[in-house]
Amino acid sequence: KTNINLIDTSKSGINIYEYNYKWNKHDKYRGVMAQEILESHPNAIDKRFGYYAVDYDKIDVNFERI
Repeated sequence: KTNINLIDTSKSGINIYEYNYKWNKHDKYRGVMAQEILESHPNAIDKRFGYYAVDYDKIDVNFERI
């Protein structure tokens, strides 16, 4: 991820960010940092292909392309 900006906090205290993916610098996304979720909600994290993936159904933040 690049251009990471903290924009808000969810009701449960999870930080919400806007960012670009390194492989797609033109589209902006809103979501969380998996490393932070790993600490507070480890049941919402899977590791796939060497990367962390967030199960957004298990936290009070929506992942979205903006």
